[in-house]
Amino acid sequence: MLRWLGGLITVLFGCAAIVVTWPQFFHLEQRLPFAQLVALRGALVVGFAVIAIVFLLIAAARRVRGFAVSMAIVSALAALAGGIILGVRGYGTSELPDKTEDAVRVMTWNTLGNAAGAQSIAETAVAMEADIVALPETEEGVGEQVAVLMRELGHPMWVHVEQYNSDVENGPQAWQTTLLISPDLGDYSVIDASSDGTTMLPSAVAMPVDGDGPIIVAAHAVSPQDEYMSDWQADLRWLADQCVDGDVIMAGDFNATVDNMAALGEAGHDLGWCDDSATSTGDGAAGTWPASVPTLLGAPIDHVLHTSNWEATGSLVLTNLDDAGSDHRPLVVQLEPVS
Repeated sequence: MLRWLGGLITVLFGCAAIVVTWPQFFHLEQRLPFAQLVALRGALVVGFAVIAIVFLLIAAARRVRGFAVSMAIVSALAALAGGIILGVRGYGTSELPDKTEDAVRVMTWNTLGNAAGAQSIAETAVAMEADIVALPETEEGVGEQVAVLMRELGHPMWVHVEQYNSDVENGPQAWQTTLLISPDLGDYSVIDASSDGTTMLPSAVAMPVDGDGPIIVAAHAVSPQDEYMSDWQADLRWLADQCVDGDVIMAGDFNATVDNMAALGEAGHDLGWCDDSATSTGDGAAGTWPASVPTLLGAPIDHVLHTSNWEATGSLVLTNLDDAGSDHRPLVVQLEPVS
């Protein structure tokens, strides 16, 4: 009886391990609790490894040895599978390639309002030679301060903002998303359709005024909390629709990993017709949130996506700003036009 029960528990545990390791096979990557669990894939790997070690220690007791060994094997296999997936996506790179004449650098940083400070944002963007800066949860006034500071540092930028609930005075900065674009990329304007975009937190869609240049999207999807799951799913679908088969660069806080996006890619792409830059350049497993934990244990939910007009040649998750005040890490990507 005990042997039968142990076998049943092992089988059930093995099924659970398979589902949380690759929920998209079962179309559960956007369902509670699998959406949240798979976003923390690194923590899952560590958790399975710890479980394997615990059961190997329990296996010292002869009476439960068979059960303990089988549980340890299942846990070890789950940890190995997760580790391989993370390894393929990349645990993180240490530097960007030299910036070429045609390269465009994109930085995204959810600044938690002005927690990081305009000075820190500006200095980081200038140091990274960013041409596009997506700042979810950053109000227009802060964005203007950043632009002024960047101009004083020899790196001028135009400021664009999308705001929800503008009639509410002193509302949370999460109701605004700021997008900075270098004048070298031309004149841009945020289109009115942005106001009908993501459900609760704004995303800004900026179009080149003369029609020459990429569509630039600063994205902010709501987090997948229990009460917001349908809104989160709708946000990801809308963002996927902005990744059209054309010339698009999208950056921001998606509150989703590439696992969560699995069903929303077109023709083998990651989201709509866009590909995730960090995944293709060795940073796909480096967690950008929360900044309080090591990158391996965090969730890579901040992204720079691009259509096939661009090739990502490097990316960098900045960890030197973990104490700057924001709960997110900046992500910087270098894109080269595809001739």
